[in-house]
Amino acid sequence: MTVLFECLHDQVRHVGLGIPDAGEPLRLHRLREDDDLAALLAGAPDEEARTAAVTALLADRPLVEVAAQDRHRVRPRPPLLPAHIGDALVSGFMMTHNVKIDTGTQDQPNWFVKGLGDILRVPGEPLSVPGGAVAVCEEAEVVLVYVGDAQGVPRYAGHTFGNDLTDIGRFKRHAGHLSYAKLCDAGIAPWLHLGPPPRSATGEVVIERGGSPAWKGSFTTGTDAIHYDVAAMMDRLFAHRSLHRPGRVHYVYIGADRSSFHDGFRTADGDRVAIDVTSHGVRFAHPLAWTGPAERPAAQEWGR
Repeated sequence: MTVLFECLHDQVRHVGLGIPDAGEPLRLHRLREDDDLAALLAGAPDEEARTAAVTALLADRPLVEVAAQDRHRVRPRPPLLPAHIGDALVSGFMMTHNVKIDTGTQDQPNWFVKGLGDILRVPGEPLSVPGGAVAVCEEAEVVLVYVGDAQGVPRYAGHTFGNDLTDIGRFKRHAGHLSYAKLCDAGIAPWLHLGPPPRSATGEVVIERGGSPAWKGSFTTGTDAIHYDVAAMMDRLFAHRSLHRPGRVHYVYIGADRSSFHDGFRTADGDRVAIDVTSHGVRFAHPLAWTGPAERPAAQEWGR
């Protein structure tokens, strides 16, 4: 499966292929100002076409090699993040996984909005938590990425992985407060996989406190772990024309199985949440910050 990532190198947009190992040089292609990767992928009907379109574009773009010691000059970006933050919508579904399903399950899971593109955080950036949060937990998830085509219809462009940080305590106190519970930042891995959503994605979450592991647990996600037909779930969501806009990028978190909260653990300000999607060679981590939005530092945790 083709995997690409976008980044800023010396403040200029570049694209790389694959998931680079920590400490290795980076091979990047410098993009032009008018290159629109999102539109390019939205116009391709399947993985083969998306891969061909990207390959053709990069073949005509200058190759830049960044030595391992200079990787601090490279800042990853959320996949396909548009120049105008308002053109990106971050949302998701809850209670999707088989392990959470009961006899009263509805035929379409609840959908929520987390925010616009500025709440996405790449590895190493802190995830902010609203003041007054009750009990915050990590949620390791598959993130589907869609792009509005020329008519505004969202088209699948690929998927990545993320952390749908949630004030689950607020939701447990009052189920009607789901919308408030989801207003935390969202972690996202910079690597966009151009193939279909994974049937299975497995791995481990480690929460560190004071530099030492305080909790760890495994997770299983992917379409096989979800009670609903994901394609039908997305079709029903995007049947709403209010979500149609040319060029709008949708980041849809499709749910998690269990979290540290279900194991009785409570996260705290300063904890570091590391997610290792072992099945796909993807690793990313974020510190948690209860102090509200802060200046975004340079992301440094590129390791897979």
